[in-house]
Amino acid sequence: MATLISQGAEGRLFETTFLGKPCLMKERFKKSYRHPALDEKLTNKRMSLESRALSKCRSLGIRTPTVYYVDYKTNTIYMEYMKQTSVFKDFIEKHVETGQRTLLLDLCYNVGYTIALLHNGDVIHGDLTSSNVLVMKRNEKYEAVLIDFGLTSNSSLVEDKGVDLYVLEKAFLSTHPNSQDLFDKILAGYCSVAKCQKAVVSKLCEIRLRGRKRSMVG
Repeated sequence: MATLISQGAEGRLFETTFLGKPCLMKERFKKSYRHPALDEKLTNKRMSLESRALSKCRSLGIRTPTVYYVDYKTNTIYMEYMKQTSVFKDFIEKHVETGQRTLLLDLCYNVGYTIALLHNGDVIHGDLTSSNVLVMKRNEKYEAVLIDFGLTSNSSLVEDKGVDLYVLEKAFLSTHPNSQDLFDKILAGYCSVAKCQKAVVSKLCEIRLRGRKRSMVG
């Protein structure tokens, strides 16, 4: 028995079990506007990239849900259900209200540190937002768990890593007003371990300027 948890543009997420263990089942939608053979090929490729990225993250020391099984016939991925977590977005809103800024700053540093580990492994998330990060308490500290690698890719390019950070910055600052200090802490955490941090941050600044120019031109 599967219980629907959420639904987005690309698919649905269910709570169910796998070999007796609680798990999440992510089902990708078929795209009716695409030729069936092409849709199957693209969907399988995307699922393969996502499941491989999740597994690679574990080898990079990044907390992600463990992949149990990938079913290419039904376009579903069965993965660990991390119940003892909170969504980063909700965690921020809750602790901003209670004035626990120091706790949030420490967590944001860890989020940036975790993204740097991802980029050091040449994995691009593709959709970094505060809704695609979970928060887990471990040894009395809060740590980031990365989820939803549906748009992931592999790249060593500074441009792609800069875009990944820019997507996060735009989403973060629009979702959480008056939180520039929190994003700055994410960048600080990123720069603490990122292999090409100067080049990536320089590229991020360049991408910001390109974004502003597009906004001005319309």
